[in-house]
Parts: sequence; C-alpha cells; structure tokens
Amino acid sequence: MGIWLGALRRPLLRALPTALGVVLLNFALLQLVPGDAVDALVAEAGSATAETTALLRERYGLDQSSWHQLGDYLQHLLHLSLGYSPRYDMPVLDLLLARLPNTLLLMGAALVISLTLGVALGTVMATWARRWPDRLLSSLAFLMYSTPGFWVGLMAIVLFAVQLGWLPSGGDGTVGAELHGWERFTDTLRHAVLPACTLASFFVAVYARLTRAAILEVQTQDYVRTARAKGLHPVRVRLRHILRNALLPVTTVAGTHLGGLLGGAAVTETVFSWSGIGRLTLEAVQAREYRVLLGVLLLSSLLVIVANVLIDLLHARLDPRIRAT
Repeated sequence: MGIWLGALRRPLLRALPTALGVVLLNFALLQLVPGDAVDALVAEAGSATAETTALLRERYGLDQSSWHQLGDYLQHLLHLSLGYSPRYDMPVLDLLLARLPNTLLLMGAALVISLTLGVALGTVMATWARRWPDRLLSSLAFLMYSTPGFWVGLMAIVLFAVQLGWLPSGGDGTVGAELHGWERFTDTLRHAVLPACTLASFFVAVYARLTRAAILEVQTQDYVRTARAKGLHPVRVRLRHILRNALLPVTTVAGTHLGGLLGGAAVTETVFSWSGIGRLTLEAVQAREYRVLLGVLLLSSLLVIVANVLIDLLHARLDPRIRAT
C-alpha cells in the first residue's frame, strides 16, 4: 500500500495547481471573445429592448467587470458549483453530469478498441517485420491515420446503417422505446458501436506503429537474450519480457491522448447525434455559453489529470524498477 501511495503523492500534488492554472487561463481566453450568452439569446428571440437585455445581463452577472466575474466564479468553485446556464436554464454542473456518462462510454470504448487492435496489429507487424504482412498492415495503418474522422463516420453510417442495416445510424438510444435495465444497456451499446469505432480508427494506427517500434527495440535488449538463453518458451518470452516492457511507451502515449479523444468526440458526437460532452461543447460555442465552456474545459482537465495518475500506477505495475524508484 505504501508503494501505491508513494506513486500517487507527486501527481496529486501537481493536480491542484494544474487545475487552478487551467481555470485562470481558460477564463482569460474566453473573456477575449466578443459577445456573451445574452447576445445569443436576444439574437434567437429576434427582438429585445435594451432594458430587457440589461436586465438579463444583470440577472446572470454578466454586467460585472471581468475581475468581479472571476472572483464570483472561483467562489462558486469553492462550493463545488460551476455556475448557472441561461440557455439551458439549469446549473452547469447538473448539465455536465447528465452528458458525462455518454462521453465516458464513448471514450472508454474507443480507448479499449484502439489499444486492443493497435497492440495486436503492432505485435503482428513486429513479428513479420519487413515482410509482406508488415508492409500490408503498415499501409493500412497509414490509411487510417490520414483519413479524417468525420469521413470515416459518414462512410460507416452509409455502409453499416443504410446499406446493411446492422447498426443504428445515430443517437444514444432507440427513440420512443421505454427500455430499462439490461435491454437499455444493450440498446445503448448498439448505438455506441459506430461512433466508438470511428473515434478509435485514428488511434489504432498510432498505437500499432508505436507497438511495432517498441517491440523491435525491446527484443534486442540483454534481458530478452538472457531469457531466450535460459530456454524459456518463445511465447512466454514475447508476452512476459518483450510485450510487457513494450507497453510502457504505448500506455504513456495513451494517457496523453485522452484530451485528443475528447476533442475527437466533439466531431464524432455531432456526426452520430450522440448526446455527450463533445456535442455540448459545440452547442455552447454557438450559444456563447462561456460558463458551460469553462465547466467542460475544467472537467476535461480533471479527466486528463486522473488518467495520468492511473497511467503512473500502471507503469509501477508493469515495471518493478519504477516501484523501486
């Protein structure tokens, strides 16, 4: 237990100033953007008097100075509140928590798919290095890497939803169906297959190439030659000594990609009409809902911080030398 607490101490000490820096930087950047949520509401309404606009700004605290708004926002954060959304007419925290499960499901499924397929393809590529399976899979990985995610999503809808009819084309559940329990869970999974695979397509290529390079480097190390000289079974050498150590750079990069997954989720959720944080972000940008954007950015930062802590623990598990350090 002491080992794990030691591994957690440093990233946890970095988490608080990092989160505070993210809040201050994002607030400063959003203050430079012209307009606010009241401007968007007035534009949608078509007409509004100057008195009505002023009353709305006063109601939501948008008539105050930037320093006063920052102090008010930090005070709300101390009470675990992210403010109130004029457009959605509800607390920002409740709005984010309502969308968060769908995004976590999409990101988690995409991460599992990309790591599983990427490591498997990379292992095959390293096993048949510089031969035709390696060349074929390398070309496939390059194609997946260079193809835009929105195009992959649209082609997936055309093929698997329109032509074959195997999977739904969008949404996070069957419209009008009163499903509960296991039926609702399986229905949500069916709707998540296409967007999760679309989001994972880019990262499969990244992890495949990275796994290939890591395996080719690790299998030349002295401890691998020693393991083979001891007469260990080739499968055990590849799994326990080569692949285990080759996973260290892969998991490190995977931790840094969580922000990219969330950014890609904004496009993927829009293409598939998936109700999540990414789609909410685009809606907030269009509506100039800066409180919602601040909440999304803070939540995203916390997710990345938590992911990095988990990656540190995973590294300590994979490599005993890290635990000793």
